[in-house]
Amino acid sequence: MKKILFFLLIVILIISCKVKGVVYNDPIPQHDSLTILSKFVNEERVINIWTPPNYNNSTDSFPVLYMPDGGIKEDFPHIANTLNKLLSESKIPPMVLVGIENTERGRDLTGFSEAEYDKQFCPVTDGAKNFRAFISEELIPEINRKYRTNSRKGIIGESLAGLFVMETFFTKPNTFDFYIAMDPSLWWNNHYLAKNADSLLSKFPDKNLKLWFTGSSAEDISKFTKSVEKTLKTSAPPKLTWKYSDKPNEKHNTIFRATKENALIWTLTE
Repeated sequence: MKKILFFLLIVILIISCKVKGVVYNDPIPQHDSLTILSKFVNEERVINIWTPPNYNNSTDSFPVLYMPDGGIKEDFPHIANTLNKLLSESKIPPMVLVGIENTERGRDLTGFSEAEYDKQFCPVTDGAKNFRAFISEELIPEINRKYRTNSRKGIIGESLAGLFVMETFFTKPNTFDFYIAMDPSLWWNNHYLAKNADSLLSKFPDKNLKLWFTGSSAEDISKFTKSVEKTLKTSAPPKLTWKYSDKPNEKHNTIFRATKENALIWTLTE
């Protein structure tokens, strides 16, 4: 039985390194798309942008939520529709959503790993630093140039994208103002982030930040999300507002949709 479960885990993770493993038929909302030729990832990247319904009828500037796995055939339609629903219910403020379509998912969303174990899942790795530079140095300035944005910005992701969210939070916390991570793959690189959370938090900037993260029943993830929770309870910087949502009844492939509304409401509400 253990061998079967291990085999299934490997299959799921290999798929997740390349593309999203689950395909949904969410209605595609009205949106803009643009292509950026990036010097950091050395390729063209397709970007999808959703603006709130009142965008064209106002002169306001809006915060921006960035998301990996942001292709039309990935999570962009679902999150855009969710934001629209929550906005119509007056549960969140209006904001712009920017989705980044995947090319080589495992490469972009993982940092360095010295663990031989990790290579079987993502053969091409350690692209997170370049992907992060693309977002901060190329994508964010382009979005700010083309759209009415204010200074507040955040990022959302699950699984490997959740790992990227958490790595950015711990190692480059100034990149965003708020972070949302569903079932982040914190086992990566011998669970480096969870293991070093205390020392990483000690170097945090004197800046107001928000972090919301959650863990499912996946044992290789939940034990590390709980470890980070434990560290935050004793070592969270004074200006960090954070929340951990433990969801042992959710599976790795259900937790995003099960928690996204609570995550967005908590994080986006001042």
